Amino acid sequence: MNRVFNFSAGPSMLPLPVLEKAAAELITYGDSGMSVMEMSHRSPDYEAIIADAEKMLRELMNIPENYKVLFLQGGASTQFAAVPLNLIGRTGKADYVVSGQFSGKAFKEAQKMGYDVVCTATSKEDNFDHIPALTRDMFRPDASYVHICYNNTIYGTKYADIPDTGDIPLVADMSSCILSEPVDVSRFGVIYAGAQKNMAPAGLTIVIVREDLLDYADPKMPTMLEWKTMAENGSMYNTPPCYTIYVAKLVCEWLLSIGGLSEMKKYNEKKAAVLYNYLDSQNYYIAPVKKDSRSMMNVTFVTGDAELDKKFAKEAAAAGLKNLKGHRSVGGMRASIYNAMPSEGVDKLVAFMKEFAAANPKA
Repeated sequence: MNRVFNFSAGPSMLPLPVLEKAAAELITYGDSGMSVMEMSHRSPDYEAIIADAEKMLRELMNIPENYKVLFLQGGASTQFAAVPLNLIGRTGKADYVVSGQFSGKAFKEAQKMGYDVVCTATSKEDNFDHIPALTRDMFRPDASYVHICYNNTIYGTKYADIPDTGDIPLVADMSSCILSEPVDVSRFGVIYAGAQKNMAPAGLTIVIVREDLLDYADPKMPTMLEWKTMAENGSMYNTPPCYTIYVAKLVCEWLLSIGGLSEMKKYNEKKAAVLYNYLDSQNYYIAPVKKDSRSMMNVTFVTGDAELDKKFAKEAAAAGLKNLKGHRSVGGMRASIYNAMPSEGVDKLVAFMKEFAAANPKA
């Protein structure tokens, strides 16, 4: 088996035990006589799969009973529109923190709809190298919600603490950090995440929403974007992304088998420390993110020379370290070390970084 270390930001690596189990069950699932990909979403076999997926996700994240778990399509980007459409009816206003590209896109999407939305804080002037400092009094007391992106995939930043928004519901895009560590779901009104970074293949979006927030939708909103409709229909108002939900179930099984999110956090912290400790110990590579805002999932670095960066990504790929090229909007390198990235992959990356620096001295 010739598998590389895949540092892609998404779609990204899946745990090998998950892939092996999916492969073993690909043609025939249990005694159903068919693949999950062929199965009716209304069949007893599939109803059991989606029920187990929700049960395991609730157990892993300790999701309170007064929250609905939705398995949706359209990616997190569709939720940029769904969030204001579902919540703006509370007061007609919303506050956004822009800490990177995706939170910026979410803000612009809400603006397009003509709602009263404001950018409360941003780190754009500093090229998003940190999470803006936030205090409770920065948010409008009558805002329908406050929106943040909890982990910024492109720039490699993450909130060190959950912002205090008082009684205002906090909405968080957790696409690139969900299931990487425990999080207090009760501190949020809504959590949403595209699954293709840390949970499953592309095609599934998870929305975790507090039940009392399901009654504020804009009456003009499309039915397919209305959380209440999806909640009332068990995420099956239409055909859901069946196979992707099945793989998400397998990922949840795997996480439970290794001890849950507290153990996953320890492993992720250890991996990230290996890479950050090396970056902090030398002066060939530059880590642009401020230390108090560093992501555990996405580590960005540059050499300071665009041509060297290109050479690094090319030679790393040839060495079995794939997809280290940074996002097209920022350049440099980015190592996405999600749950499924083994520690051996990070060790090999650091060894390659040392070899590359020795072989390519800077002027």
